[in-house]
Formats: sequence, C-alpha cells, structure tokens
Amino acid sequence: MFVWCAFLFALGLLAFLDSMFNMGDIFRRVNSVLFMLISLGLLVRTTTKKKEKRLETYENRIFNLERQIETFRKAQKKLENY
Repeated sequence: MFVWCAFLFALGLLAFLDSMFNMGDIFRRVNSVLFMLISLGLLVRTTTKKKEKRLETYENRIFNLERQIETFRKAQKKLENY
C-alpha cells in the first residue's frame, strides 16, 4: 500500500513540476490515464485487503472457539472419570 501511495505522490509531484516549468507538455495526455489507473489499483488493493482481514478475523474466531470446545470436552471427561 505504501508503494502505491508513494508512486501516486511521485506522479503528482512530477505533474506539478511539469506544469510549472514546461507548461504541461509531458503530462498533458498521459496524466489523467495514469492517475485513473493508479487510483483504480489503490481501490482494488484496499478492498481485497479489507476482505482478507475480515476472513482472517473469522478464522481466528473459529480457531479460538475450537480451542474452547476442546478444553470443555477435556473438562467434561475429567468430571465423568471423577
């Protein structure tokens, strides 16, 4: 994520400098397309990371519940043997 943001910032800085010193000759045609594609990439990356985080949270909850069930079963066996 940091790399994407740094790349987008660098493109913005270059576009600003180009517009200041060269009157925008270099970035005039390519600027909107590049920023659109980078923004789309950031959007996709952010949404996939959010989904992965939700999935990891669910996996952790399931793992903790399975551990609790196992401890309850062990405690139940100890009580049956007592």
